[in-house]
Amino acid sequence: MKIYFRLLVILLLTGTIPFLAACGKEQLSPYIPSEPSDIPESTDIKYSSPGYTGETGPSEESLDSSGFGNDQAGNQYGSSGLDQSSDEYKKMHGRSSEQLLPIYFDFDQASIRRDQIPSLEQNADYLKNNPSTKIVIEGNCDERGTNEYNLALSERRALNAKTYLIELGLEDYRIRTVSYGEERPLFFDQDEFSWSQNRRDDFILE
Repeated sequence: MKIYFRLLVILLLTGTIPFLAACGKEQLSPYIPSEPSDIPESTDIKYSSPGYTGETGPSEESLDSSGFGNDQAGNQYGSSGLDQSSDEYKKMHGRSSEQLLPIYFDFDQASIRRDQIPSLEQNADYLKNNPSTKIVIEGNCDERGTNEYNLALSERRALNAKTYLIELGLEDYRIRTVSYGEERPLFFDQDEFSWSQNRRDDFILE
């Protein structure tokens, strides 16, 4: 009886050792995070904010409302003498009219940054000194995120800038907003600099 018992124990042990060895050699698949395009810039913003009266998507009038002339080659130049298609001009003005300044946002944020307040105040001063002018505030995001999230986020960015200008004394009827999401990047590299430049509100004279 003891012999059978010992044989049974030996068989069990020899049968489980390879199994244990196989478990020890098994390699776990590494965790691979989602692609950047699956990571929304903001996951806490609901699309179509209550009371939103702006627009979404490309606006033909906003594309040509800056009021700059063209040279013979069709390149646009502002009074600074910089080609509007140059990186230097884009960093200075974004797509804003040359008399106005863009403002920039932190990743995943729609709140106005403290360092952007002087630009908003300068825009407000210009508009107060030109009371017949109206503007469009164009909200933009970087490419990281779904279209829906980015439209919602850029909507909030434009609306927050509008609210700030109204608090500085501008009339509501002079300001409308457009949400572009990620659809109109100025810089196309997938790096922090490009993303930071594309998280932007532009201010366009109508």
